Amino acid sequence: MSSENKTIKFDALIVGAGIAGGEAALNLANSGYKVLLVEKERSIGGKMILLSKVFPTLDCSACITTPKVSEIARHKNITIFTESEVTDISKTADNDFIAHITKKPRYVHVEDCTACQLCEKACPVSVRDQYQYGLIGRKAAFIPFSIANPKAAAIDIENCTLCGACEKVCPTSCIDFTMETEYFELHAKTVIMASGFSLFDPLEIPRYGYERYKNVITSMQMEREIAPTRPYNTILRPGDGKVPDKIAYVLCVGSRDQTVGNPICSQICCMYSIKQAQLLMGALPMADVTIYYINIRSFGKGFEEFYQQAKGMGVNFVKGKVGKISELENGNLILRYEDISEGVVKEAEHDMVVLSVGAKSNPSVANIFQEGRLKFDPYNFIAQSDLMGSPSKTSIEGVFVAGTATGPMDIPDSILSAGSASSDAISYLIQHETV
Repeated sequence: MSSENKTIKFDALIVGAGIAGGEAALNLANSGYKVLLVEKERSIGGKMILLSKVFPTLDCSACITTPKVSEIARHKNITIFTESEVTDISKTADNDFIAHITKKPRYVHVEDCTACQLCEKACPVSVRDQYQYGLIGRKAAFIPFSIANPKAAAIDIENCTLCGACEKVCPTSCIDFTMETEYFELHAKTVIMASGFSLFDPLEIPRYGYERYKNVITSMQMEREIAPTRPYNTILRPGDGKVPDKIAYVLCVGSRDQTVGNPICSQICCMYSIKQAQLLMGALPMADVTIYYINIRSFGKGFEEFYQQAKGMGVNFVKGKVGKISELENGNLILRYEDISEGVVKEAEHDMVVLSVGAKSNPSVANIFQEGRLKFDPYNFIAQSDLMGSPSKTSIEGVFVAGTATGPMDIPDSILSAGSASSDAISYLIQHETV
């Protein structure tokens, strides 16, 4: 495998191609700057492209995201590296950053792939589909999801048996197992960190029974069940394929909890849970939906009205902290919780439980900057050096931050943050232009 670095030059490097990174890239590109957009996943669009609808308007998330990612992919001033990672960045001058990028092989020539899915049908290997959050399986030769961009096949080389079945059926001969990892040395004049957030892993709270009880799922798994590109044709509980009648939401799983090291509020959990509850009431009109909460924090524009609307639709809100979940023989679940309003411990039976997991920082960015290290806040999000005056500025001049890399926030705030970061980056580029 070749380890030779290829030298490339761009005006701006953007780390992360979610909604914030994509928006920042478009703003810079539309201003005439050459942008390299680096994304670790096989598709741009981040988590938003996998959502069902957005709160509080219930607009279709895919309908918003897919035109945006299409515009990003087609823009002449934007180059996209997917399945790529920025391993380190160093600042050598006011307008010169050197970054090293590792680009993994897809084993498919994207420009030749027609997304016909014949390779997927021919592949004999099945594994869990990470884009459907493990609810169903996929093949080792696969298209990540139906609205992925780029819409092209990929080979999961870790699970591939190299049987050659996919190569034999490919009509354009675009599958290439000789592809190797590529290494790049990038020279850029400014950097925007839009590295996003990670979801709390509920395995850290064993008393909730995640992965031990099949009918306990995460909010992101439920998001996939109600999305237009969902794995099933309806809402099903994974344990036995039954349509659930009584669904419970447990809020603040992994947020506002010092015992798991995340004492802050994730800001989005209340509202995305209420959104899902409303969508479930529409999809399953006879189902009972109960939300167990500590406090409902409906602080944004239209959020309180959205909360009251859910109440009016029949969603049951119980102010209480769930202490433990146990399973019955039929797969139903018993929630033991403290009813704060009455001051007593109660139990309730549900046939499906959704854990509303919180947002945490993205640990992969912690050691990227080798010189003039980037500063982080106490919760390991990228610190904002001038929060009130210029919220996108970081501890390193010329490095800006956008979206949830600074902390939990909803989609509109992420887009506003990207606007701030791109504006500051453009100002920095103009200020340091070589005369």
